[in-house]
Amino acid sequence: MPNNTDQAKFDPKEFLAKVGEGKTILEFRKDEVVFAQGDAANAVFYIQKGRVKVVVLSEQGKEAVVGILGPGQFFGEGCMNGHSLRIATTTAMEECLVTAITKSAMVAALHDQPKFSELFMAYLLTRNSRIEEDLIDQLFNSSEKRLARLLLLLANFGKEGSPQPITPNISQETLAEMIGTTRSRVSFFMNRFRKLGFISYNGKIEVNSSLLNAVLYDKPEIKREL
Repeated sequence: MPNNTDQAKFDPKEFLAKVGEGKTILEFRKDEVVFAQGDAANAVFYIQKGRVKVVVLSEQGKEAVVGILGPGQFFGEGCMNGHSLRIATTTAMEECLVTAITKSAMVAALHDQPKFSELFMAYLLTRNSRIEEDLIDQLFNSSEKRLARLLLLLANFGKEGSPQPITPNISQETLAEMIGTTRSRVSFFMNRFRKLGFISYNGKIEVNSSLLNAVLYDKPEIKREL
């Protein structure tokens, strides 16, 4: 067991950024698969740079994008909960730098390093809250409002620092899959958001604070569809 001095010096982000026992730093090119649905689940991954897309394939062969993850987020943590096989496919959306941590190394770090355990627990709680919010969003909000919320999340509204342009560019098909509507509806909503000044295109999608205000105060521009 590490002593108190070791624990005080421990930096979880530094720990995740370096190669070590049970840890490997991996680079993935755009569109490269990190792991595929049905692969053996034996490691947890932490994103240092880039974004990955999480896709689930149904028995009928239908694909659905269930998440887009970015720097500072974990994925593949299902192996810690007894999943022996991957239940989704994760693919790099741009060049990514990822830390792979074996299940045994992850268990040891969570047991021995309270600061790392706190970081991972905070991630799990945030992820759980996001899943609950997504469910409520699907049940009670229009597809237009779901799109507005997704764009705000992708632009990191509500987090420290200024909102960022959405990179890499995400197709309207992907946005449609994530909010449960058609590409044509997403195209219609995106054009309306642009005309209203909620978003702008400059090679990348830039989300303006006026979209957040429209969602928070339920302005008529963002309304339930009939």
